[in-house]
Amino acid sequence: MPAAIPNRIATQIRVDKTIYQKTKTIAKLESRNTNSQIEYFIRKGVEAYEKENTAIVIPEDE
Repeated sequence: MPAAIPNRIATQIRVDKTIYQKTKTIAKLESRNTNSQIEYFIRKGVEAYEKENTAIVIPEDE
């Protein structure tokens, strides 16, 4: 099992097959691995949400 990466959690998600394949293609074009590309997309989604709404504050005990 790979070593844990600080400030990261391992998770398992279910994704539409076509979306996953397209994400893999984008990752390759962007010189990222698929996991990094998914994380990038999630980060951009959160940033867009916060820009349109308000910053999300996470309690320190989480």
